[in-house]
Amino acid sequence: MRLFQRSTHPALRGHNSFADAIIYLILVLLTIASVVPIVHVLSVSFSNGNEAAQMGLMLWPKGFTIDSYLFVFKGPALLHAYGVTIFITVVGTTLNLLLTITAAYVLSRSDLPGRGVLTLFVVITMIFSAGIIPGYMLIRNLGLLDSVWAMILPGAVSAFNLILMRNFFEELPVAIIESARIDGASEFRILTQIVIPLSGPAIATIGLFYAVAHWNEFFRGIFYITDSTKWPLQVLLRSVVVMADLNELGMSNRDLYGQLTVNQLTIRAATVMAAVVPIAALYPFLQRYFVKGIVLGAEKG
Repeated sequence: MRLFQRSTHPALRGHNSFADAIIYLILVLLTIASVVPIVHVLSVSFSNGNEAAQMGLMLWPKGFTIDSYLFVFKGPALLHAYGVTIFITVVGTTLNLLLTITAAYVLSRSDLPGRGVLTLFVVITMIFSAGIIPGYMLIRNLGLLDSVWAMILPGAVSAFNLILMRNFFEELPVAIIESARIDGASEFRILTQIVIPLSGPAIATIGLFYAVAHWNEFFRGIFYITDSTKWPLQVLLRSVVVMADLNELGMSNRDLYGQLTVNQLTIRAATVMAAVVPIAALYPFLQRYFVKGIVLGAEKG
């Protein structure tokens, strides 16, 4: 018997249609609320500075120009921030996946001694943490202050992603792994040639989680990095947008600033779009893996 089968009774059909209409209306409103701010910032970034200053909400550029992007990319600050962010995203995500996959495979083994205790220790870190000050003292004692590694090593393994990956490994067919073990395959070979190829959706999912977290790195950059040449994108973005310090982008170059039709509003908008667009462009390519990996990894707790 299908408990949730749509009713064919006329009165109930009308009720269901009304409920569907309300749901669709709410989804449309949420979509508008999410998209309009992005469209506004994008329009401002491509607008003439004088036109943008006189407008409120903008859904299309006024006096289309790319001068704001020319100004933003003219100075070295944004390029340096891009380099730092790309480095911590690529290297950090690679390290994250390596450690998470190997640890998750070990915890997924039912014959692992103390498996339940080790899993409990991992879960505890999802609830409790040492705090900001002990974390800062640890980074200082390790000599990682003002180093890009301070934004990579402290978050080398996410407990949530580790549990997600472990759950996915536990769902893999045991017969395949046992057959490989009977044939004499080592655990390393089983992991690299059997488990990992079968775990593409889950690996893509946690890889996306890690990559987005590294690309949006902010708090560790604020706490551990004082050298502005080593700032990640989000820290530079905070300096430009929140602190209104355009000198970080080369505002002191008055000759260039005077030649372009820009102002603080359009420069901030261009900086925001420069920081958001690259990572947002990855989602269309990883979306199908993302959805499948989340569902499969969460089936078993």
